[in-house]
Amino acid sequence: MRDAACAAIVDRFREDRRTALVLADISLDRLEPAFRHDPSRVVNVGIMEQTAVGVAAGFALEGFRPIVHTLAPFLVERPFEQLKLGFGYHRQEGLFVSAGASYDYSKCGLTHHAPGDVAALATIPGMEGIVPGTAREAADAVRRSHGNGRATYLRTSVSENSTEWELAPGGLTKLRTGAALTVVAVGPMLDRTLAALDGIDATVLYATTVLPLDAASLVAEAAPATDVLVVEPFAEGTLAAQVSAALSHRPIRLVSHGVPREVFPRYGTVEDHDRAHGLDARGIRERVLALLAA
Repeated sequence: MRDAACAAIVDRFREDRRTALVLADISLDRLEPAFRHDPSRVVNVGIMEQTAVGVAAGFALEGFRPIVHTLAPFLVERPFEQLKLGFGYHRQEGLFVSAGASYDYSKCGLTHHAPGDVAALATIPGMEGIVPGTAREAADAVRRSHGNGRATYLRTSVSENSTEWELAPGGLTKLRTGAALTVVAVGPMLDRTLAALDGIDATVLYATTVLPLDAASLVAEAAPATDVLVVEPFAEGTLAAQVSAALSHRPIRLVSHGVPREVFPRYGTVEDHDRAHGLDARGIRERVLALLAA
């Protein structure tokens, strides 16, 4: 997914002379063709992520369309104030492409975890958030978002879905219809969620744009049952406010299933963390069955 996004960034850089690329020593090999094409529009600030976002804001003020890329904790949490002031408050355009969330770099420990990235960005007015589930979706999101006139966060991950789906406009796509409950599966959570729902009569909605969530489609496509489960690859409860607001016209019982909001003291692989937090197919199915039995 990261490779596909970087290739799309290079393509946009070549096609649009207003594109400026700001890096922080990450993915230099993947983005080296942009350096060769026009080094005057590429800046590598090194491991100074606040500076990277500040430089991007300067490019935006000068009429460029900046793209910033680095690892998620260093693209969102470390330079959060620069994102809020330079892009949110000034309503400037910029594309921020991350890698590594939520714990793709889990072997590096807590400094490289970023399950709270989307929740933090949800507090910035006008920020768009996209969480693709496949490499093609990531590349398409780069092409679609660059030049859209607003600040957009694109979250790539190691985990991917095995199937490509035709995405509906708005970022919420109905894949299955069922009466027992509504399940919203976000980005790379889709494959494991579908496996977890085997034999269960559920409506499944696939979300790739999460800021803002496609409220109109949620209202139109949700099952008539009151139970709603959101399976999210980031901090548990990140989308709860948007889902609750969209369905506030009727009673619902909302359960969020995502990365626990706690400190993870153990190292391990991505798969280790998924199992430990119940974010594999087995853990999701257990949560679904518990919800239906309650």
